[in-house]
Amino acid sequence: MKELVEYIVKALVDKPDQISVKETAGESITILEIRTAPEDAGKVIGREGRIANSIRAITKAAAAKQNRKVTVEILTDDEGPGKQSA
Repeated sequence: MKELVEYIVKALVDKPDQISVKETAGESITILEIRTAPEDAGKVIGREGRIANSIRAITKAAAAKQNRKVTVEILTDDEGPGKQSA
């Protein structure tokens, strides 16, 4: 699952070397955290979240084939006070 998300996200951004995907497996669900450079976050999220929702849909479909549940979260590497992740 992690490799699939990494492949999709790296194809979308300008700085693919700054992409990291962290996989955290729980009892019933796996969480994938995508961390991007601040300037690439919009490309991964897309207008009104359409690209992010598409990534989630593809990931959920792939996970369903393996009888698993997956959640995808998109974070940015913003630094400093007052910055929030997307």
